[in-house]
Amino acid sequence: MTAAVTTPAPGGGPADAELPFFVYGTLLPGEPNHDLFLRCRTTGERPAVLPRALLYDGPGYPYAVEGHGRVHGTLLVAAPGVYGELLGLLDHLEEFLGPGHPRNLYERVVREVEPTGSGDGHPVRAWVYLAATAVTRSLRTGGVLIPGGRWITGRTPDAS
Repeated sequence: MTAAVTTPAPGGGPADAELPFFVYGTLLPGEPNHDLFLRCRTTGERPAVLPRALLYDGPGYPYAVEGHGRVHGTLLVAAPGVYGELLGLLDHLEEFLGPGHPRNLYERVVREVEPTGSGDGHPVRAWVYLAATAVTRSLRTGGVLIPGGRWITGRTPDAS
């Protein structure tokens, strides 16, 4: 199993390469946070899969954790000139305060994701927000696994 690599918060040095982002929950196209955080801030979006991960249901959003499965999502590329802004917005949204911070909801890590559909299917290194250690422990003991690793299948449709 390939280990996730945690990297510094913005401004931490060369490890802060301008990598694409892999999203799998409320930032997916059609979800509420996509337009709020990503509109006019990305230049490319394509379907992708995060291997060696499981998806758990959360309070209105999912959590991905290391595991023997696959999580389906979208790979996005930041628009020119907005990378730092987008990284800061996503860190704030995902409650990532820095590598290993005890109050993190998610850890921002570098993982290889596999683009799907048409085009190049070679693995791509991307930022992924995985559940922080304490959250992962809780999910593994009492969380609700989302079958198939697709967020849409884990949600209850709106009653409207």
